[in-house]
Amino acid sequence: MTIEPAKPRVGLLALTLELYEALDPELRGSRERWLRAAVLPALEPVAEVHFDRAVYRREDVEAAVAEFEHAGVDALLVVCLTYSPSLISLPALRRTRLPIVVWNTQELFAVTESFSSAEMIGNHGVHGTQDLTSVLLRSGVRLEYVTSHLSDPAGREPLADFFVAAAAAGALRRARLGLMGYPFPGMGDFAVDTTELAASLGCQWTSLALEDYHRRAEQADEQAVARLADEYRQTYDLADDLTDGDLDATARAELSLRSIVAEKRLDAFSYQFMAFGEDERSETLPFVAASRLMAEGVGFGGEGDLVGAAGTFLLNRLMPPASFSEVFTVDFASNGLFMSHMGEANVAMARTDRKVPLVARPTPITRTRARQLALVTSFQPGPATLCALVRGPNGRWRLIASRMEIDDFGPLPAMPVPHFKLRPAQGDVRDWLTAYAKAGGPHHNAVSFGDATPRIRAAARLLDADYCEV
Repeated sequence: MTIEPAKPRVGLLALTLELYEALDPELRGSRERWLRAAVLPALEPVAEVHFDRAVYRREDVEAAVAEFEHAGVDALLVVCLTYSPSLISLPALRRTRLPIVVWNTQELFAVTESFSSAEMIGNHGVHGTQDLTSVLLRSGVRLEYVTSHLSDPAGREPLADFFVAAAAAGALRRARLGLMGYPFPGMGDFAVDTTELAASLGCQWTSLALEDYHRRAEQADEQAVARLADEYRQTYDLADDLTDGDLDATARAELSLRSIVAEKRLDAFSYQFMAFGEDERSETLPFVAASRLMAEGVGFGGEGDLVGAAGTFLLNRLMPPASFSEVFTVDFASNGLFMSHMGEANVAMARTDRKVPLVARPTPITRTRARQLALVTSFQPGPATLCALVRGPNGRWRLIASRMEIDDFGPLPAMPVPHFKLRPAQGDVRDWLTAYAKAGGPHHNAVSFGDATPRIRAAARLLDADYCEV
């Protein structure tokens, strides 16, 4: 079951003009009533909005922003309820590290022949947003700017995308990654200086010991093992040759990995399958565990790829569910790509018209004492997005994104690993592969349902990363 991230938490900074406190003492109260009656309910489906009162003095702006920071909100939404001079907000907005979006909106929809001075005074925040945006950009403050009327649901989509991107970028900066084993020797596209990883993206990482993994598997509660093995039997389409021993070993591996992820509070992880093969205690590989943990929002990257794990985690926060994957074969005939990996794919993305097969790989990928089981997950057909996080030219992070389609394909009886077909939403797959390569696309990537490109683009800006759409 996919676990949806919590709604983004947003601080609403509503601005007015101090002059109106004397000229029109009722104005601020009427603008606040409109905000509470119309704006907050409109935003409720996409964000948990924190709002106390409109402010019009520098010290009040600074206090409001400090309260939002203390509350740990993900983003700051600035609305000019009337004109508001920029210099009362500039100091606080220049200092804050909260992502900022200025929303140019108002209550009035149309200016007609009956337009009055009262309506003008109550709906003239636009030039306040222009004043503010101008000085913020001059001061080097990054921000987003959205113009829309409250009556237009599509006009709120950019706000929703920004809020989700801000929450996801913040989660990535706080993310804890785990690595069991070592990066696959010679794979350079995901090689990373982990000090630089922490300094630039903010991700922490920790080494996971195989000794600890084996100990937890050996000491797993027998009743928990039996319950999990029974869950496999009920949830998946088990191959006829699977034994109770196969299921027990797979359940022990999952319980072990789950306990490590929980105890170390990991947001994403990677392991090197060869490291398991180098340890004679290895009973099996945790393919099923990785596939099920991804379904719960935990990021994953294969072959010791911490960057891929972080990228899968990020896409899963932007547009859940998301899965780690890899392009394995080009299907020139159908203008597509055959996607697969050794045994890991987000099982929450499986097609809904059948149970997911649970099989044993006929050929072990590395030496283990028992057979290696995998969930043969083929994804639900429909619109999708491919995204890759990679270190690009000049030491800058880069997010590469593409609108794709998942074909109605699989699972194939002869394929004992996760697999699905992906094709560009538009254009020729040959051109897509060329453009992806020229953008520095790595051989590991992540895939989600739907069009996540607006959110990926927003996340790139928030992370100070390059954005390449292929």
